[in-house]
Amino acid sequence: LDHFELVRSQGSVLYGSDAVGGTLNAFSKHSGFEDEPEGRTFLHGSAYYEYRTNGQGSHLGRLESQTGIGGKFGLHLGISAKEFGDIEDSSVGLMRGTGYPEQSIDARLDYAFTPQTKLTLTHQNFEQDKVSRWHSTLNNPGWIHGSSMAFPGTFIARDIDQERSLTYLRIAHENEQADAPLRRVTATLSYQSSAETELQIRTATDSRRQSYDVDVYGVDLEVESPIARGTLIYGLDHYHDSVESTAARDRGTGFTFDPANRPVADDSSYDLFGAYAQYIRPFDDKFELIAGLRYTHARAELGKFYNPATKLDESAQSSWDDLSASIRATYRPDADWVLFGGVSQAFRAPNLNDLSGNLTARSGDTLQGSLDVEPEKFLTSELGIRKDSNQYAFSAAIFYTHISDIITPVPITAGSATTIATNARDGYVYGIELEGMWRINPLWTLSGFASWQEGNSRTPAFLGGPEISESISRLLPLSGSVALRWQHASVPLWVEGRIQASTKADQLSSADRTDTQRIPVNGTPAYAVASVRAGYDPTANIHLTAAVENIVDDDYRLHGSGQNEPGINTILGLKYSW
Repeated sequence: LDHFELVRSQGSVLYGSDAVGGTLNAFSKHSGFEDEPEGRTFLHGSAYYEYRTNGQGSHLGRLESQTGIGGKFGLHLGISAKEFGDIEDSSVGLMRGTGYPEQSIDARLDYAFTPQTKLTLTHQNFEQDKVSRWHSTLNNPGWIHGSSMAFPGTFIARDIDQERSLTYLRIAHENEQADAPLRRVTATLSYQSSAETELQIRTATDSRRQSYDVDVYGVDLEVESPIARGTLIYGLDHYHDSVESTAARDRGTGFTFDPANRPVADDSSYDLFGAYAQYIRPFDDKFELIAGLRYTHARAELGKFYNPATKLDESAQSSWDDLSASIRATYRPDADWVLFGGVSQAFRAPNLNDLSGNLTARSGDTLQGSLDVEPEKFLTSELGIRKDSNQYAFSAAIFYTHISDIITPVPITAGSATTIATNARDGYVYGIELEGMWRINPLWTLSGFASWQEGNSRTPAFLGGPEISESISRLLPLSGSVALRWQHASVPLWVEGRIQASTKADQLSSADRTDTQRIPVNGTPAYAVASVRAGYDPTANIHLTAAVENIVDDDYRLHGSGQNEPGINTILGLKYSW
């Protein structure tokens, strides 16, 4: 991947079902043929190696190459291999089983029919082997930090193998003429596949294996047209998921088929269709209004799921429709400042896991789906301010999200470790996000960010039980980071120090309080971790990096994680380009 783009609080209009708090767009690497001299053949590439000293040590490597003819076409090829070793910290020690191998390949071909019309063909493949759900296993001895205590694991092993691939064909056309009826058209065909197998060795006489394969076929069309002094962005998208799943269990005599433990319904499909439009209307150089609407149709067909009452496979189907809207505005009092705000709706239809799942979750709980769940709905209001100048950059935003019918796991009886997906009552999340940068002088830059949230929902204590009002599960505590960077005036050398911190996460839901292998009793402890990084280019072709993370070797854990973060860790990197 080349880079990411985080789009906050846009709702479902442009990005569809699930786009609630925001959308993370991933952009693939490409050859850069448009930046090469017109008609000239080019060949570039790079090799990268990184070594991490923590624990058993980790080795990361990547090779990539770009070739083509400037302005006409370009081909990018890349391959990565990573061998993550077991990590360690100052409290737990060596966390055996946390290491795993990872491999990926990526290829992208771009071809320009004309300067305005381009075709892109991309393929990516990604594999991970024997990734341990470490918190569940005997390798996890537990963790005590002050008054907080995480419990040890109980399974002999719990490993996941996964493989994912993505292939897409895209054609994009741009017309720079101001009066063109179609200023931009983008059409995409895509195919994604994923396969995952989880092996749980719970005891010497109880092993379980769950597998699923998902094939996703997609089509996406987006058009941009000038209309009445504004810009209309409109389009449609449709994705069809085809799902197969199976399960087996070994009670000491060998694995046999176990339909009751399929991870989701076998021989199933899921369709998601959307049609949307968003109108951007500038009224003058200062004020702009953005309004949009999306229609969504979701349909789930469950081929075979096990009914424990009849001990037979059954089938079912459900469908949902939704209309979501958003309206946003920006106001620029001058060239540096922007005021923004808006109200956005979002909608999430139940997925196959919500409807038919049978998974091991949290600290060994069994999470089952339900055919009775209904879609979740969200309404987010946001208000913020942003400043951007050569010396300063600053943004602050507050938000409030009202939640209706959030799908949550509820115990079947009081204290039960078996939960069923259920629609809770209304809930809410509100918070504030801050970001800033101060270019003190040409050599020094200070930057940082902070985020805080508060949230609550009304949830049944157990099926048919009384409702309780409690915190949203795994709510982000007050968290932030501050960095000071020095850049040499004439030599390609930089050094950066950073402190990343979080307050104690002790606002826990009832599900969090029973997830004791991942979330310590009394909450996840606060932490403040210091790191330093540096980079230097001895030649135009060689880039060296070095870092020391967690300098004082603190033991800490991100809230909701199943393992501690590494202790002190030195990272050395070398990149050679040609």
